[in-house]
Amino acid sequence: MTNRIGRRKFLTYGAAAAGGSLLLKSCAAPNSSETSSEAETEAAPSAEEADSDEPIRVGLLHSLSGTMAFSETAVVDAEKMAIAEINQAGGVLGQQIVAILEDGASDWPTFAEKVERLIDEDKVAAVFGGWTTASRKAMLPIVESKQHLLWYPVQFEGQECSQNIFYAGAAPNQQIEPAVDWLFVNKGQQFFLVTSDDMFPQSADFITVNTLVREQLEAKGGEAVGETSLPLGSAEVAPIISQIKTALPEGGVIFNSLQGDSNVAFFKQLKGAGLGPDQYPVMSVSIAEEEVRVIGTEFLKGHYAAWNYFQTVETPENEKFVSAFKGRYGEGRFTNDPMESAYTMIYLWKQAVEQAGTTDIAAVRAAAYGQTFAAPEGNVTMNPNHHLSKTARIGQVRDDGLFDIVWSTDAPVEPQPWSKYVPENKGFACDWSDPEKGRRFKA
Repeated sequence: MTNRIGRRKFLTYGAAAAGGSLLLKSCAAPNSSETSSEAETEAAPSAEEADSDEPIRVGLLHSLSGTMAFSETAVVDAEKMAIAEINQAGGVLGQQIVAILEDGASDWPTFAEKVERLIDEDKVAAVFGGWTTASRKAMLPIVESKQHLLWYPVQFEGQECSQNIFYAGAAPNQQIEPAVDWLFVNKGQQFFLVTSDDMFPQSADFITVNTLVREQLEAKGGEAVGETSLPLGSAEVAPIISQIKTALPEGGVIFNSLQGDSNVAFFKQLKGAGLGPDQYPVMSVSIAEEEVRVIGTEFLKGHYAAWNYFQTVETPENEKFVSAFKGRYGEGRFTNDPMESAYTMIYLWKQAVEQAGTTDIAAVRAAAYGQTFAAPEGNVTMNPNHHLSKTARIGQVRDDGLFDIVWSTDAPVEPQPWSKYVPENKGFACDWSDPEKGRRFKA
């Protein structure tokens, strides 16, 4: 297990934050070698106990180091911007928001440790965090046992519906399933599946992206001619390239759910082996504008990604979002789907707190149902299954590193956490507004 990160950041964004300034306080995290005088001694008041002029504390828990920092640091930037905007506009219930920033370090036991610390020691009103399924699965039993709330910003494989998590990213029917359908019609019916093995202890009912794609292809009459997984953070992709050549000698679709910086080696070696997008189009579900910028447009041009948001979405809200982000962090920065979802979920939480009139967890959870927000991607709505209605989109990487949107749904898609392509989950739904239905019921 990774050792506890030695420094933590308490971020307060006041009215001046929109201009780029902020108050930053760091303090040493206690460990077994510290004396009580060296450890943090200031008790963090709960939001319910605070006076009206006391701030509301929230936790931001992402990987700021390790293999997933490649993707997650940009998500934190979007969350900071949302908090700064809200504080500048007067805060929540007349109180400013203080964000306590923690590093999950791309290590799943560390995520569990840090989320427990944020809840028990810092008394945060909510936790916003995670990217990988492993990080979410590590936090899930903690937030459930403590009856707290985690807001999770990234698309995932579904087959989960927790009363203590709000899922701001895509459910499978809002990303994976439309991507497979589009590829099947436009690019071919033979797929090679590549995914990350995040080394999280998996229960017998754990469903991977590869499983979902394979089941959907079988139902449509297509074929997964090969599949493989790569340890999270590994750059040993040469064997995968060889497997793809063998399984698809005449070309075919590559469905890519690699996460983190494994994608750097994968796309560079794919191009080096001559497997270009004309003959071997790659559809990614964890590669967005920020990753394209880091990997290099020359390695990704012509390949595809499925998301609910791209920087090229044409809405007034997105124009404002992109302008504000670039104004805050620099013209060379891009926005992407997980960043937009993270930004959106902060505002949805704010709205739920204001409707509830309190930061009490149960009250906020109930108030979140039905919340709508004019997000940069378009209108979103929080459903009683704790997932958002979202528009599905497919983009193709172009010369400037952005995406041309080549397909989208006409309206937001209602989320289905339980996949109709997984036999044991077909026909099931989730509804936390009705205690007799809850996590999983036959619809």
